[in-house]
Amino acid sequence: MKYEKMTVGQAIVRFLDNQYVAFDGKEEKFVDGIFTIFGHGIVVGLGQALDENPRSLRVYQGRNEQGMAHVAAGFAKQNNRRRIIACASSIGPGAANMITAAADATVNNVPLLLFPGDTYATRQPDPVLQQVEQPDSLTVTTNDAYKPVCKYWDRIIRPEQLMSAMINAMRVLTDPADTGAVCIALSQDVEGEAYEYPESFFAKRVHRITRPRPVKEDLDALVKLFKGSKKPLVICGGGVRYSEAGAALQSFCKAFHIPFAETQSGKSACQSSDPMNLGGVGVTGNLSANMIAEKADLVLAVGSRLSDFTTGSKSQYKNPQVKYAAINLSKFHAYKLDAYPVVADAKAAIEDLTAALKKAKYKSAYKGEIKAAKDAWAKEMKRLADYRYKKNFKTIVPAQYPGSIEEFVRVTGGTVTQTAALAMIREEIPKDAIVVGASGSLPGDLQRMWTTDTKDAYHMEYGYSCMGYEIAATLGAKLAEPKREVYAMVGDGSFLMLHSELITSLQEGAKINVLLFDNCGFGCINNLQMSNGIGNLATEFRYRDKKGQLLGDMIPIDYAQVAAGYGCVTYTVRTMEELQKALRDAKKQKVSTLIDIKALPKTMTEGYRSWWNVGLAEVTSKKAQKEAYARLKKARDAARRY
Repeated sequence: MKYEKMTVGQAIVRFLDNQYVAFDGKEEKFVDGIFTIFGHGIVVGLGQALDENPRSLRVYQGRNEQGMAHVAAGFAKQNNRRRIIACASSIGPGAANMITAAADATVNNVPLLLFPGDTYATRQPDPVLQQVEQPDSLTVTTNDAYKPVCKYWDRIIRPEQLMSAMINAMRVLTDPADTGAVCIALSQDVEGEAYEYPESFFAKRVHRITRPRPVKEDLDALVKLFKGSKKPLVICGGGVRYSEAGAALQSFCKAFHIPFAETQSGKSACQSSDPMNLGGVGVTGNLSANMIAEKADLVLAVGSRLSDFTTGSKSQYKNPQVKYAAINLSKFHAYKLDAYPVVADAKAAIEDLTAALKKAKYKSAYKGEIKAAKDAWAKEMKRLADYRYKKNFKTIVPAQYPGSIEEFVRVTGGTVTQTAALAMIREEIPKDAIVVGASGSLPGDLQRMWTTDTKDAYHMEYGYSCMGYEIAATLGAKLAEPKREVYAMVGDGSFLMLHSELITSLQEGAKINVLLFDNCGFGCINNLQMSNGIGNLATEFRYRDKKGQLLGDMIPIDYAQVAAGYGCVTYTVRTMEELQKALRDAKKQKVSTLIDIKALPKTMTEGYRSWWNVGLAEVTSKKAQKEAYARLKKARDAARRY
């Protein structure tokens, strides 16, 4: 066996450069490059290796460690988890900043490889700059905080440990059933230490993503469940997207006249125009999907985590005889809701089930219910799209609201309603454009209202609902698909929290479009608190006096001016006509754009025949809160317990 002496940093670069994945006969390079913000804990170790010979890895410069990791996650998701960008940071705050992104990736089953710098393995200079010291154990560092939010965690304190650590990292990153964040903490002195690595460690590795088929017993059980079902419903989850099973699912539902509904992750795996597609289901679902869900006697979840938003906190499927089945590569997810678990690839399982049900001559008993439900939602969609500002008008969200719509108009000049804006955006931007979102009221509006027939054009992070994901991940999606227009759907609160990678988009020449909905506050959470009898505490952006008392006026912020200072082409829109003009002009630009949309508060969609379990106060002196708790208790009593 041949050996070559090199540092840990150099070995990481060489190893990453020779990792590949193979899926359905197509082989492609797995690691595109490394995002980093260099600090003393990484720059002279891994940084030296990247400077000396980065091989084919591209080095990206981030602006915020959390932001650059979100870019990497967005890149991986848009590549359907078959390409990644690794991320490297210094120790201490740089490492801590990436923890949120690690959690986000793990919740959403998106591969994210992180190399945070760590303290000295020798401990000679302890406490080194930025070291967290725990008196009960000197082995504990900032990077131990990654353990609960990663699928694999390791710390390199000897050069030879790198080999088993990286092989296990690739095992997890390329496993569709169990992928997520991987943390390889690098002791900063060890990064520069040398070791004679075997050449075999650097040989080309092809990680095969296979399609496990359902076993006969499970397939027979599914057929039996369908034969006993008159009104089944299929849930299209993110696993359908990653398996590229959308066409197979549509053919399945057409063959047996079965409607299907979409989760946030599953949206755009199938065509919105499909007659069997009901759209989003659950808490952020629309009227048609939730109407059908209430009466379904069999729910087949394909590639879904079955989160509380998809199940309406386990209350959405109200038929007393309803049964559940799940197709998922993850046995953990397949067992949820006490469903009959089928551990298999989504596309392979749907294909086998299609053949089996054709042999059984199965057909659902639906008649006009699917069309009637879709027609009801189409009527509501028209109302939402036509929703216009009128003085003293009634808002869509039925929540107590002491803030004045007229005040917002006076302060900002904005008269755009959120739902009408989204409808116009859908009409004006390219049909194959990618929209990216994550938090606030926009994910609900988008899951209900957004339509697309373009595969993988809807990119929503809603497992962690992470504020700050939107703009960074939009850049990631653009790096993944540079020929398509990509739009970030972001609220003003989330923009203020993290928008640093907007600058990186300019640096990389990767044009993204930011659609910023400014309603002077955290509108979604304001709705939640106030609809449950709680005051508008700390959810509106208002001036305060020295004692902390509200002075009344909303804070007008010129977000367009902020982005213009970075070098973006920007627009401020206060009317629907200005929005249309800005959208059309933004398509012509070659650099990143930002449209500052002054969107009226309380003009988002409301829930449609669904319920979300939240932890309201059982004891309170306020009548409105007592009434809210009574409603909550009644709903909890009616919901499934496990």
